[in-house]
Amino acid sequence: MSGFTIIKIVVSALLITAISEVARRSSLMGAILASIPLVSVLAMIWMYIENQDNEKISSLSVNIFWMVIPSLVLFITLPVLLKSGVNFFISMGISIGLTSLSYWIMVIILNHFGIKF
Repeated sequence: MSGFTIIKIVVSALLITAISEVARRSSLMGAILASIPLVSVLAMIWMYIENQDNEKISSLSVNIFWMVIPSLVLFITLPVLLKSGVNFFISMGISIGLTSLSYWIMVIILNHFGIKF
């Protein structure tokens, strides 16, 4: 494993930890930090540093745009299930499953309209 890979892992882990710690104190601030596409931004930065391929970064950015839409299913279903009294891990599993299904449906819809990945 290269030194740069270790740096990427450490920086990414620190950001996730920081967001979860902020969220424990303030759900609003945690939500604001979590809603910033930090993972996407970091991925693009790491890609640029590693090979400076603007075309691949541009393609990733467009694909992320399209995949944000089905990802919203998680943020709709999880609170509904939790407020209904469903166990956290079951709620998370159902929400992830429905989100995965939404991704699949989105890819089919986009392919239908000629948008390929």
